[in-house]
Amino acid sequence: MNAFLNWSGGKDSALCLHYAGQQGLSFDRLLTAVNEATGRIAMHGVPRPLLEAQAAALGKKLSVMELPAQPGMEAYERVLLDTHAGLKAQGYDCAAYGDLFLEDLKQYRLQQLEKSGLQGLFPLWGRDTKGLLEAFIALGFRAVIVAVNESFLDRSFCGRALDAAFLRDLPAGVDPCGENGEYHSFVYDGPVFLRPVPFRTGAVLQRSYPAPRSCDDCFAEPQPETVFSFLELET
Repeated sequence: MNAFLNWSGGKDSALCLHYAGQQGLSFDRLLTAVNEATGRIAMHGVPRPLLEAQAAALGKKLSVMELPAQPGMEAYERVLLDTHAGLKAQGYDCAAYGDLFLEDLKQYRLQQLEKSGLQGLFPLWGRDTKGLLEAFIALGFRAVIVAVNESFLDRSFCGRALDAAFLRDLPAGVDPCGENGEYHSFVYDGPVFLRPVPFRTGAVLQRSYPAPRSCDDCFAEPQPETVFSFLELET
């Protein structure tokens, strides 16, 4: 088996790399989706130079999947298929993900992989999310919160260290690992790193995104926008 790891730069990816290693699996390549307009990791907002610094600090090769600024599903799947086909041509036959419990997402990933003849690995699947975050902290990983969905958490959580105090302060109903998109992180040190990733923090910025709509609800009342806070990072 020759697998690559889908890498977001956050805690789930880092834990996937760690626990896969304990299961006898290794990855020499990371794959990350980057917004081609902003040059930032999709959803996390981390700039590409820091992504590249992460890969170097991990001793891994990096493949970047560049996505349009606001891709529809058709455009996204076209880019994904081309990316998977390219990796398949390089000899990879398997893709690993740090997903935890969202079954519909897992099935979607497997369907997309099948189009290119790739298999899927989910080393963290089914693990208790509170236990995972406690393990992340106990193992010595270090991370900062870089994105917060203000539907779940107030902006004061953005920029905090991902530590025991953060876990203790999470409101009831928020998944400890943020598996429902409550927050995203940037991991800069830990047992899978050869060296820490140096970075500087900047301002916390707010951005609003329109609620997704389908043809079925096009006559419904408009839904409130989703507001995210993002921590500016730089090398």
